[in-house]
Amino acid sequence: MNFPAQEGTLYPLLSKLRRDGLVHHEWRESPSGPPRKYVLLTDAGRRQLAAFREHWDDLTRMIDSVGR
Repeated sequence: MNFPAQEGTLYPLLSKLRRDGLVHHEWRESPSGPPRKYVLLTDAGRRQLAAFREHWDDLTRMIDSVGR
């Protein structure tokens, strides 16, 4: 399982997620200024998020069991 992680700001991470096909962005007009960029999960991104949540839950259960 490959979870993206890197040092730096949010924008390099979003660029990596976009290159990996996990997110895409779209520009939307704003009534109060310039257009805004919205970042959305792709189907692959949703699957990756579900896998991460499952991994996180497993890890949490394991840590909880060790602490008893």
